Amino acid sequence: MDLLKPLIALLAIVNPIGAVPFFLALTQGMTSLQRRRTLRVASFSAFCVIAVSAVAGLHIIHFFGISIASFQVGGGVLLLLSALHMLNAQPAESKKDDVDEGHAKADAGDSVAVVPLTIPLLTGPATISTMVIYAEKTKTLLEHAVLVGYGVVIGIATFLAFMAAGRIAKVLGSTGINVMTRLMGLILAAMAVELLADGLIKLFPVLSAPLPR
Repeated sequence: MDLLKPLIALLAIVNPIGAVPFFLALTQGMTSLQRRRTLRVASFSAFCVIAVSAVAGLHIIHFFGISIASFQVGGGVLLLLSALHMLNAQPAESKKDDVDEGHAKADAGDSVAVVPLTIPLLTGPATISTMVIYAEKTKTLLEHAVLVGYGVVIGIATFLAFMAAGRIAKVLGSTGINVMTRLMGLILAAMAVELLADGLIKLFPVLSAPLPR
């Protein structure tokens, strides 16, 4: 297994820089201490979602009797939808209704660090699907540990992006963030097509047969 592909896919899906505007909006009115606690909780929560998906995600789909090929096709579709949202400079795994719902839950007492920052703005179905698909491809315990380690990388990337949120917003501006989001969306779309093709070939082996001359 190419160990770089999962990390590239995760960085494209999670896209911490693209979530910076939402972090700034959701933490308006907070003190600096509250904002730092929020970014710490969000970073740790993102790691937890990725780590649990890598360790237990495969067992969960087996429990429900879902084949990995079917999951690959479904995950590929989710990734492609996320990529299309990103190409339109929208959050990869959320819609406006998700953000509004997140605000409502936050008002009810839930931490914005978990909802909606971590779920669904940072991690969501596409992230979980990606980790399960790549976990199935691991052949050694070391490769599996590397996948969990990528959760640490994503957590650190999220922490650094949110820590520098104010400076990033000033340097990139809304146009720069939109460009970054679209670029990651293009990369993610290519990976989604690859996952879809791999899953469809497993479900329908005839697709891999050479064409008659």
